[in-house]
Amino acid sequence: MAYRREDIEAVRAATDLVELVGEVTRVSRTGRAVMAVCPFHQEKAPSLSVDPARGLYHCFGCGKSGDVFRFVQETHNLDFNDAVELLARRAGVTLHRDPEAARRQSRREALIAAVEKAVAFYHQRLRRASDAATARAYLRGRGYGGDQVSAYRLGYSPAGGDVLVRSLREQQVPEEVMAAAGLAIRSRAGRLFDRFRDRVMFPIFDVRGDPVGFGARLLGGEGPKYLNSPDSAIYQKSYLLYGLNWAKSAIVREGLAVVVEGYTDVIALAEAGRPLAVATCGTALGESHLDLLRRFTERVVLMFDADEAGVEASLRGFERSVPGDLDLRVALLPAGRDPADLATAGENALLEAAVEASVPLLQFRIEKELERYDLGEAEARGRAVRAVAGLIARHPDAVTRHEYAIEAARRTGVDREMVLDAVDGAARRAAQEAPSHPAPAADRLTGEEKAEQEVLRLMLANHPGIHTAGVGEDLFTRPEHRAAYLLLAPVVAALDPGTPPDLGALLATPEAEELSVMLSSLAMAERPLPEDLSEVVGRLQARALDRRIEALRRRVAEAERRAGGTPSALLEELIGLERRRRELRSPQ
Repeated sequence: MAYRREDIEAVRAATDLVELVGEVTRVSRTGRAVMAVCPFHQEKAPSLSVDPARGLYHCFGCGKSGDVFRFVQETHNLDFNDAVELLARRAGVTLHRDPEAARRQSRREALIAAVEKAVAFYHQRLRRASDAATARAYLRGRGYGGDQVSAYRLGYSPAGGDVLVRSLREQQVPEEVMAAAGLAIRSRAGRLFDRFRDRVMFPIFDVRGDPVGFGARLLGGEGPKYLNSPDSAIYQKSYLLYGLNWAKSAIVREGLAVVVEGYTDVIALAEAGRPLAVATCGTALGESHLDLLRRFTERVVLMFDADEAGVEASLRGFERSVPGDLDLRVALLPAGRDPADLATAGENALLEAAVEASVPLLQFRIEKELERYDLGEAEARGRAVRAVAGLIARHPDAVTRHEYAIEAARRTGVDREMVLDAVDGAARRAAQEAPSHPAPAADRLTGEEKAEQEVLRLMLANHPGIHTAGVGEDLFTRPEHRAAYLLLAPVVAALDPGTPPDLGALLATPEAEELSVMLSSLAMAERPLPEDLSEVVGRLQARALDRRIEALRRRVAEAERRAGGTPSALLEELIGLERRRRELRSPQ
């Protein structure tokens, strides 16, 4: 958080969530209930429930939940601080920066200011300097005129060793800032040199539009064809997508993002009237990039040249992961043609056709894998089934796995049950090899985990019996449930029974950032609270005792193995725990 907590709470108190929701979608009131047509998914009947008293919302259709700040983040594609600033302006609340956050922000601002000066320097060099003639010729060959050079702030880095460094010194930019921003490097002798030399410069902006680095295309001589800024406090290539700052509004409007390979592809598609493209910045597309795109759309198309090597390189980030919550697809272009070639040639129909003909990522990967085998041979069919079973097993949705297994059986001619067994076996092996797999989705909670959530709901309501029910951290098996308990417990303990905690204030704390969606969803759930608190808590206490007894038995066995006998203290503790378990499970 960049701002003082009391200021954030003042913004929350001054904001009417119902009014805020009504600015972007249709709201209806029935008595005290407020419902709205959800702006986060397509629907006709209202399914977004709004609680004006607590300042919370929850959609029973798509599951989106949160408070006033989360709503602005989701609907305006902002981060938390930007959402606070927007609502503060709207409410007329003056914000004051947290001192430590201000220090970090001033550091960020200094680095961005240095990169901005470099962007301006390179841009003017490209437009006016005689040594940039080769760069201008290269860009003209790509179909870029003055308008494109200005719109994308393209530039040229001169071949001299410290031309930019000298310019930045004249503008009072400290050498330490130049180096930290990735603009300069220091020689062994301590002299500072320009990082980029004799290259066409593509400035890279973060999602807010701040310049944070460069992608630099070599014009001549030796060196990598493309050189990117090094990771820094403002430039992390795993969390950046070139062009997203320009494309985000169109992506939201059309519900589609197109991931291409290069910066020129992004620009070409935008110039062709399809500003939906983004590109990675010198790294393979990964989960962090997809997390960024999830903020704007659920449909992402990876557009590749059909060349085999290019496809394999582009898919390198997905060996271990098949996202289940994105409609992630693959579109192939004619071999040897990239999006920039087609857009520059006016062949937009081919681009549109490729998007329309795109197929789900997993389907594409299965097809590519099957192409490697001669399915006319029995042994090759066996190897093919084992290979695609490993791919299918990674998908998080059981129905989808089943459907792909049936399709694999049809393609290979292998018995359906055999393929299903192969997929199940691959899934079990993957689970054993990766015990730290991500937590299951909410709709696949175990019975014990559902009971844990019911206890959290009772805490959110501050049920009168929760104070004396013996609820403790050891009852919760899932990390996020345990974290929610630790967040709620001291707050609930300080309140009179029956007085719910101020969830809005809790959600504004840094500790609640990762828990806000789950807690909002639980607080807004329409199902009645459990009638028998002792039954729910007792079941969890019994399971917690089971875990303690099992751990203690292992300690006893280890002690016997090492010392040839059981320490009496351990034995007494074990007997006491087992007695307690019998009491919990005996009829009252």
